[in-house]
Amino acid sequence: MGIDPNSPVPIYQQIGDYIRSAVAAGVYRPGEMIPSLRAMALDLTVNPNTVQRAYEELEREGLIEARKGLGMFVTRNGTTSAQTKSEQAVYSAFGQGIRAGHAANMPAMHIRATFGKAWKDVNTERSGK
Repeated sequence: MGIDPNSPVPIYQQIGDYIRSAVAAGVYRPGEMIPSLRAMALDLTVNPNTVQRAYEELEREGLIEARKGLGMFVTRNGTTSAQTKSEQAVYSAFGQGIRAGHAANMPAMHIRATFGKAWKDVNTERSGK
């Protein structure tokens, strides 16, 4: 996992997004332990308080839970929670793009074509072609 210190997204949020995505993708399954706060902080070379803030947010969302003396674990409903949050983020990003297109007076057909091009480009990146 990489953190982008130059991103406008706060580091704690980047950490939360990473864990959320990993749970949604099945990297961490319900009942499994996620990296300890200290291990994550060392791995990312960030302040442990930053990781703590991310973990607290994920705990409030119901994605992870603390087990006294053991660490943080994905909740039984963690996958569903992560997928729902990811869907909300995608929906929000699409909405922002559509609003930007409208603000630029782009016709709906061009907005759709731009989405199609972005879809194709991202899938090409993912497949490494």
